[in-house]
Order: sequence, then C-alpha cells, then structure tokens
Amino acid sequence: MKLNWPLMNNNIIREDLDAVIDFLKGDPILTNAGQVREFEKEWSEWLGVKYSVFVNSGTSANYLSMAAIRHAYGAGEIIVPTLTWVSDIASVLYTGHKPVFADINPANLAMAEEQVLAKITDRTKAVFLTHILGFNGLSQRLLDALKDKNIPLIEDVCESHGATFQGRKLGTFGLMSNFSFYYAHHMSTIEGGMVCTDDEEIYQMVRMMRSHGMVRESTSESLKQSYKDTYPSLNPEFIFAYPGFNFRSTEINAVMGRTQLKRLDVNNVKRVANYKLFLDNLDSTKYRTDFDSEGSVNYAFVLVLKEADQELCNKVMETLREAGVEFRRGTSGGGNQLRQPYLKGIVPADEYTRYPNVDHIHFYGFYIGNYPDLEQDKIIKLCELLNAIE
Repeated sequence: MKLNWPLMNNNIIREDLDAVIDFLKGDPILTNAGQVREFEKEWSEWLGVKYSVFVNSGTSANYLSMAAIRHAYGAGEIIVPTLTWVSDIASVLYTGHKPVFADINPANLAMAEEQVLAKITDRTKAVFLTHILGFNGLSQRLLDALKDKNIPLIEDVCESHGATFQGRKLGTFGLMSNFSFYYAHHMSTIEGGMVCTDDEEIYQMVRMMRSHGMVRESTSESLKQSYKDTYPSLNPEFIFAYPGFNFRSTEINAVMGRTQLKRLDVNNVKRVANYKLFLDNLDSTKYRTDFDSEGSVNYAFVLVLKEADQELCNKVMETLREAGVEFRRGTSGGGNQLRQPYLKGIVPADEYTRYPNVDHIHFYGFYIGNYPDLEQDKIIKLCELLNAIE
C-alpha cells in the first residue's frame, strides 16, 4: 500500500506567492524595511508579547538570544536539552558559554524538570528549553523555581507555534523566545526566524546585534542619543555597540510570513485533530500513546516504540519506506546530541550513556509529517500498517 506521504506538503500556497508577486510589482525596497516591521508587529500581537525581531532563520534567533545573555549577564553555564536542534547547543558554544545537559521527560520530550533543577549552580546564566515537535515542555514547578532562583528562561519554540501551557502561548513565559519559519514548520517564510521578548533592554540589544551591532538600529531615541554623547568622535550612523551579526531578513520573507500568519490558527486546529486521530488509532501495546498532549500543536506525528526492540524498529522503518511515508529516526535533530561529533572534546566520550531517556528516542523514536491537508483516511491506514507489524 503506497501512501505517498512526505514530511511536509503545500506549506507555501498560491496565495503566498501571489502576495509576493503583488509586492514586487510596486518596485519596493527588498531588504529589511516596512514589511518586516509590520510582520514583527503582527507576530507580537498574535503571540502576546511586546517586542519581536525578525531574522533570517531560527538558528540566527538562537545565536542572538545566547549573545544577548552573554552581554546582559556574562558568560557562564547554560542548561540545554539532549534532544534539540544542533543550533541550540552550537549557539551556546559560539557565544562563549558552557552547555550543561539534561535528559528528557519521555511524556513531552523536553528537558526533565528534575534534571534541570538539579543542575542549576551559581554559574548558571540561563535555562534554554526546547519545546519539541509541538509539545509543551513547561511546568509550574519549573517556572516557579527559575523565578525564585532568578534564572532566565529562554524558550525555543521553533517547532511549537501556537502550543500553549495553561492556556497561554508558548514563547511568552521566558525572558526571550525563538521561533523558526523554515519550510517544514507550522508556517514558513522559506527561511526565517523571530526573537521575542517583553524586555525593552533585550529588545534594543537584539535589534542592534541583528544588524552588525549598529546603534542606529535601535528604536530608542534616548539610547541613540546616549551613544552619540558618549562617543562624539564617531559618525552617529556608524556606532557599533556590540560585535554583532548580519542576521537581517528580507521584505519578501516578511510578506510571505504575513500571509501565512493569517492561516496559522486554522491550520493548527487541523494539526491537533490529525494527531489525536493518530494516537487514538495506534496500538498502545507497541507504541507510546500516553504523551502529555495538553496544549500541544504538533506539526509531526511522534512515533516511539514502547520497548527497546531492534527487530520491531527495523520492521517499522521497512514498513514506512514501503508505504512511501517519509520519516526521520531520532525525532528532533536526529536524537541524542551527545552522540554527535561536534561535541567531541567538549564532553566526555561516554557522556551520552548518562542519559537513557533520550537514548531510547535516538534509536526507537521517529517523526512523520503532519500538515493541514493530510487526508484522515491516510492516518487510519498508516496506523493499521503499523499495528499489523509482528
């Protein structure tokens, strides 16, 4: 039975392309300008934050957030997940921090709160939590503990647009949050990302660092004047407050983001219904179906074997390939990041052995695409194929 099921389908539709074409007919400025500012405003309103900074990728959002932590609080230890995208950890390394790893909670694939709290020290500068594949990774206990200890929370929401905790959107709980608008995610600007915050000082810092650290990128007239007064020998147009980056996006990406944002809530409702159908029809004796799904908005179906069974795992992969169902083993980011060569010499060679929960996902976890126009009969047929495996 061929299901012909890619990881993502029709995430960019004719309406998005027509909006870009109409925009280009006006002989516009194409680099960061008015459309970017409007997208940032609309995104902030949708999410429920004061400030958003549109950048060229979710990875760039990660780097800006970690750089902002360094400039605001100094370099130190950042508690990071073992299951995440590589850039969360790479951004920690490249901005001079030390990553401290935590194993996952199998119910939501995010960092286990017990591990996070146990690893906080006087050297901890932030907790960088990833909401994996649409699940919420927060708990009130974690939020209360971080507040009591005055430890900033950075939320990576690159895979969880619209997911909530206690009825409030993820990305509004931390000092900063990061989003990705990569093609395969809930909505797309082709490439793109966002840094969000309610902290004006962080906002101004991120705006400047996005564009080489230039003070003129700030929206604060008083801040710009203070730099002019402090550095009278410098051309006010070229004062560089930070060793920044060029992470600007374009007007074209912003136009697409604005059209995609209009459909995000409706599409997310469909994703939630699809995932419930998948879990309701999956054999719970072979596969995990007891995820903590409250508030989740999954752009992928997470398929995890209940037991470490290599024979069953091989049969699952063979079945998916034969049915034409695209999948990724290891789920988000390829599984246990501690097994990756980029961490060689940074963590002990056997460090990965201390994190059994993520290692199970590494070998026996998969994700499969979930998109708004996915036919529900395909979901039922896939479950039947998976359940029939002996």
